[in-house]
This record gives sequence, structure tokens and C-alpha cells, in this order.
Amino acid sequence: METPTLRRPRAAPVTVTEAAARRIAEIIAKAPEPAAGVRLTTPKRGCSGLAYDLQYVNAPRPGDEPVETPGGTLFIDGGSLMYLIGSVMDWREDDFSAAFVFENPNAKGACGCGESFTV
Repeated sequence: METPTLRRPRAAPVTVTEAAARRIAEIIAKAPEPAAGVRLTTPKRGCSGLAYDLQYVNAPRPGDEPVETPGGTLFIDGGSLMYLIGSVMDWREDDFSAAFVFENPNAKGACGCGESFTV
């Protein structure tokens, strides 16, 4: 009889802060139709090459990596995963702006306005 191999649970590829999880919950609650979560992708855009983009998700796509948060599920696009591993996703608000902010160890540079990054 073969002994089953025990595996440790795999760490999430992206760490989501409490503030970001709360914002994800707010976004999902305001979805125009029932949403399974939000999908994070890194489309080619901006002056540095890649940008962060969030969209509502009605159902996960093949290759999506789900990250369960207290605010709902964050689905990471399979093609974007390698650019995001080890990142921290936060939500920050001040008197002038409110936005998701990413601390991405894979980013080698970013444009001056913070819209895009390069790996």
C-alpha cells in the first residue's frame, strides 16, 4: 500500500492587505450583476510596458489562480501570474487619491506617474 504524500498548503502568490480586502468586498458588492470576484491582470499598457488592471469576474477562466481574501476572491490571470508572484496588494486613500497600490518585487522599474511597470 502506498503512503499518501502530505503537502503543505501553497502560499498565495499575492498577499492582499486588510484594506485591499475591504475594497475588494466593496467592489464585488457594487457589481452590476452577481460577481464571483475580481480578476487581476497585467495588460501591456503605459510608458513602462505593463499595468495593473482589475475587472469583475462572473466565473473564473481556465488558468486563473484564485486567492481567497476576507473580502472575496481575487483571481489572478494565468498569463500575469509570473509578473506578480511575491507582490503585496494594498488599498490606499489620502486627500488626493484612492487606489490599489502594489509592492512588486518583480518590477525592475516604473513610469513617473505610477501607471505602469517593467519586469
